[in-house]
Amino acid sequence: MSTTRTTLRTTGVSVRLMLVFTLVLGVGYTALITVIGQVTTPWQANGSLLSGTSGETVGSALIGQAFTDADGQALPWYFQSRPSAAGADYDGGASSGSNQGPENADLIAAIQERKTAIAVREGVDESEIPADAVTASASGLDPHISPEYALLQAARVAEARGLPESEVRALVESRIQSRDLGFLGEPRVNVLELNLALDELQN
Repeated sequence: MSTTRTTLRTTGVSVRLMLVFTLVLGVGYTALITVIGQVTTPWQANGSLLSGTSGETVGSALIGQAFTDADGQALPWYFQSRPSAAGADYDGGASSGSNQGPENADLIAAIQERKTAIAVREGVDESEIPADAVTASASGLDPHISPEYALLQAARVAEARGLPESEVRALVESRIQSRDLGFLGEPRVNVLELNLALDELQN
């Protein structure tokens, strides 16, 4: 009888503790963090969404996207993102790298194919093409490209939009983000933000 009482008492305490911690940590903590996020950094808390010239949401500053036509061909009046291994069109549900090593034959062939295509598209020598232009990021969702790759595309974008190349290059340079805290990562350019700035420039 004493053992049964002890078991019931222990079970009751365990259930009550589970309910308390579920409310405190599962509901209360989540609600608190949500409120703090909405009050202090609402743009980031809501997905860092970016709007087009007519006010519609066109994407997130955190996730890359393709600027291609229905056949997968690069739109000449937009800067192009780096390749993605995350499914079709930077699928957030399939975030991943290719997991191919530097000596993988398929990777080597893909890099060479991309180099050739970019050299033709931009009218440059293959030796001028930076690494990020032909390789996917670890997540496959990187929204940034290097300043070198962005500036490489400036002449083509300027011609397609009928703008002076110097104006497009200046826009690129104004959008270069420096290293985080001055030493983390590399200088970079957010492709979607740059393309939206281009659209605004001509409206």
